[in-house]
Amino acid sequence: MAAADSKTGEGMQWAAITGVIATVSVFAIAQGLSYPLLSFILQRQGVSPAMIGLSAAMTPIGFIVSSPLIPGLARRFGAGRTALTCAALSAVVLALIGWTQNVYLWFPLRFLIGVVTNPLYVLSEIWVIALAPPARRGRIMGVYSTIISAGFAAGPLCLLAVGTQGWPPFLVGICAFVLCGMCLASVLPRLPKVDEAGHRVSVLGFVPMAWLLLLAVIVAAGFEQGALALLPVYGNHYDIAEARMSALLSMMIAGNIAMQVPLGLLAERLTAPLVRLACVSLTVVGCVLLPLLIETPLIWPMIFVWGAVSYGIYTMSIIELGERFTGSTLVAGNAAFSLMWGVGGIAVPPLAGSAMDILGARGLPITLCLMCLALAVASLAGRGKA
Repeated sequence: MAAADSKTGEGMQWAAITGVIATVSVFAIAQGLSYPLLSFILQRQGVSPAMIGLSAAMTPIGFIVSSPLIPGLARRFGAGRTALTCAALSAVVLALIGWTQNVYLWFPLRFLIGVVTNPLYVLSEIWVIALAPPARRGRIMGVYSTIISAGFAAGPLCLLAVGTQGWPPFLVGICAFVLCGMCLASVLPRLPKVDEAGHRVSVLGFVPMAWLLLLAVIVAAGFEQGALALLPVYGNHYDIAEARMSALLSMMIAGNIAMQVPLGLLAERLTAPLVRLACVSLTVVGCVLLPLLIETPLIWPMIFVWGAVSYGIYTMSIIELGERFTGSTLVAGNAAFSLMWGVGGIAVPPLAGSAMDILGARGLPITLCLMCLALAVASLAGRGKA
């Protein structure tokens, strides 16, 4: 009887993990679609790269503002109710973005979509980390990152199918948010609580506990959001068509789909910090190769690997977070990760966009390269200290 109960509990645990990952992957479709879609629209309106970068930065500002509030919201209203409400509000805000089609009105709306989507990311990661057996955490978080990446890849691919004009691409994103809420509702009874009584660590109080992890999140976020927002603009400098750039973005995210599980398995054999350092180093190589290969067929395999290792920086960081922290500290750590994701998203797109205004197309890879080099140096200097 005890063995049967154990098998039943394990089955429910894996069902819950599967449900959470399915929920956030559907949500990722809408996010992966929105960044290039809004950049294409603003570019057609004649908006400068710097302004496009500033517009994209509004979403991570929303992440920063909402991150310190997430632990309290989860305790007061329940994590499940908070996440379901955010899924519904995300659909509403995306509909407003599609309705307005105005660069200045998009600033507050993109801020709001950051505020309401952020808890979905934070709470889903906490659920998966809490449910994952420690011995298999690397591969499970690799699967988590892989399936989220598949959702992001499906976003730009949707633009190939429905185009970037009118309501069709916005309706795809709205429906994805609605489906996200439906998936989450189906698994809520099986999910663990994400708060606990007793001593609680604040989001800001967590920062000195793992500063190197948080720096890695800043770099991963800045790279991803800078690339999603500005690679379409970068391609325009080379007269590359929107459809081809959408396909390149999808190929970049496809690298995540193929490589996060192998990276997670590698982290189980070696260590997450060591694999993260390797990912940072390979990301720097990709920055150097981008301008050399952008107009050649070799750009396809290069950008595939580039996307895999750049997102691997975040995957390794979340694995290490789960290895080092539990309970309320884990909740604060996940919220701090989200806050730092917002910091990276705020800093890099406008910085890279301004660099492109000054230096031309090469401003994007130069900005991304310098950022990754800084993380590599900090990783070597801070090993064993954070």
